[in-house]
Amino acid sequence: MEIERKFIPRRLPEHLEQYPFHEIEQGYLCTDPVVRIRKKDDAYILTYKSSGLLAHEEYEMPLTAESYQHLRRKADGLLIAKRRYLIPLDGQLTAELDIFKNELDGALLVEVEFSSVEEADAFCPPDWFGEDVTYDIRYHNSEMSKGSLLPENG
Repeated sequence: MEIERKFIPRRLPEHLEQYPFHEIEQGYLCTDPVVRIRKKDDAYILTYKSSGLLAHEEYEMPLTAESYQHLRRKADGLLIAKRRYLIPLDGQLTAELDIFKNELDGALLVEVEFSSVEEADAFCPPDWFGEDVTYDIRYHNSEMSKGSLLPENG
């Protein structure tokens, strides 16, 4: 079970360069249900996600680089490219700050994963997090791959 909240940062945290990050490229073979392929640094992953905004089932399976490249050509919509910073928060939580590139250049999104819905509901975000968009479908990457946040749509 993946339980996460999403926010649009009102500003970037100070000294962003001090945090570890991943370079991510991902595409969607299907958005209902979500079937995603992802290249995360040098790892390749196929993911299935059930429906749900705050909480949903998620299953990941490894791919080879060759399989990823084959499936990449079959992805619908935009290939999403982003740098994901891992920023520690109080309570052993981690903020995953995504800074998008290419067609979505300039878009920012921060997510926090939780071990329970109760923990997610009780979470008090830091001031830099900004607007909570957990329940706004436009801010789910599967929808963003359809162009939901391109300037003419946003």
